Amino acid sequence: MRDLKQPLLKKAEASKLPPIPDKRYFTIGEVAELCAVKPHVLRYWEQEFSNLKPSKRRGNRRYYQYHDVLMVRQIRELLYERGFTIGGARLQLAHPSHSSTAIAPVAPPTQEKEAAVTTVSSASVTADMKGFVQDSITELQSILQTLQQTSKA
Repeated sequence: MRDLKQPLLKKAEASKLPPIPDKRYFTIGEVAELCAVKPHVLRYWEQEFSNLKPSKRRGNRRYYQYHDVLMVRQIRELLYERGFTIGGARLQLAHPSHSSTAIAPVAPPTQEKEAAVTTVSSASVTADMKGFVQDSITELQSILQTLQQTSKA
């Protein structure tokens, strides 16, 4: 069994991916070797990342194109080297202009903090993200109230 305290790949290994050959199509085995992941991981990522869609031909055989190989390498970097979750990597790929920053510990919401969050209207923040953040805040406030009520009882 793998020691969970050790990274999946050492930095030196991660940067030593082989160059991508100048070909039109790649099989799943070739992509697995080029990106240092196993074929079953590629099949799973196809389900999780909607923009990763290899062509399927005879007998449902997958054929990846050059841009698919680049996408797999980008997903691999986000997950294995930068420590993103699947959901976080999905968001990062959907909104590449948003840089990943460290998340500060969350304190119980106050009126000032809530007002600051709801008034953030940067051009780089999309309406979808604002809605998601607002929904998350509401849900977290509900959880906090439940916990406070439970601890008083």
